Amino acid sequence: MAFHPTPHAQQPLAEINMIPLIDVMLVLLIVFIVAAPLLTHAVKIDLPRATSAPVDLRPEVIQLGIRADGSLYWNGAATTEEALPERMREAARHVPQPEIHLYADARTPYETLARVMAMSARAGLGRIGFVSNPGKTP
Repeated sequence: MAFHPTPHAQQPLAEINMIPLIDVMLVLLIVFIVAAPLLTHAVKIDLPRATSAPVDLRPEVIQLGIRADGSLYWNGAATTEEALPERMREAARHVPQPEIHLYADARTPYETLARVMAMSARAGLGRIGFVSNPGKTP
């Protein structure tokens, strides 16, 4: 019997066998796919149903007109300076508070405007706006 050793048959294999690693990974994947739905703890609650419309929180606008002769107009209706504080106190009770838009003549004395603004401040109305007509730019 002739014994001739071959140099390639005796050397160790230098490659990693990937087949067992892939088999283990596929088995783990299947286990996690099956076990994942079991790990979720969901509590079923019958919640109440509600329907609602959005709340419009835009404040009411009160148009207060002041003429040059001192006559006052509350939303287009003539009023007196004596009745104005009570109307303002009543308007200040609304939620949200209304805005006052002052429409004053160009010749209205500042004293009249100052009295009306002081009345609104005493009544608790803090949002006052002056309305003017846009003029030509010089």
